[in-house]
Amino acid sequence: MTATLELPTPEAVDEARSALRQLAAMAASGRTGQHVRVRTDDAATEAAVTVPRQAFELFLEILGQMANGNAVTILPVHAELTTQQAADLLNVSRPFFVALLEDGTIPFRRVGTHRRVRAADVLRYKRADDTRRREMLDALAAEAQLHDMGY
Repeated sequence: MTATLELPTPEAVDEARSALRQLAAMAASGRTGQHVRVRTDDAATEAAVTVPRQAFELFLEILGQMANGNAVTILPVHAELTTQQAADLLNVSRPFFVALLEDGTIPFRRVGTHRRVRAADVLRYKRADDTRRREMLDALAAEAQLHDMGY
């Protein structure tokens, strides 16, 4: 996992938008998984490659994020993270994250005196937490509507 991410330049954002429009049309036509022709800036170097559908969809997601000006990183789900990396992934403080580990909310292992946590476990916690938050917001909105609070 990269410690610092670089935001895409305005030129890269424009290029990502253009590529996304073209490739999304290809995906919508059902042609994904077929040969995709890739060409470098040097027109003499060209190659036809076949990519798995999942890789193509991931590439479209990356382009979409870049087109929105977001930095992107790829993290294998079996990767082990430090407590700081995991806390950064959840956008929480490291002490808060360590408390989640110590109370058994997220499994971890020790490497000497250091804690290591699997990225898959952190992402599983994040999904569950996001679901819980959405349910709470829905309940609050329903309560506000019940009391005619204008929501």
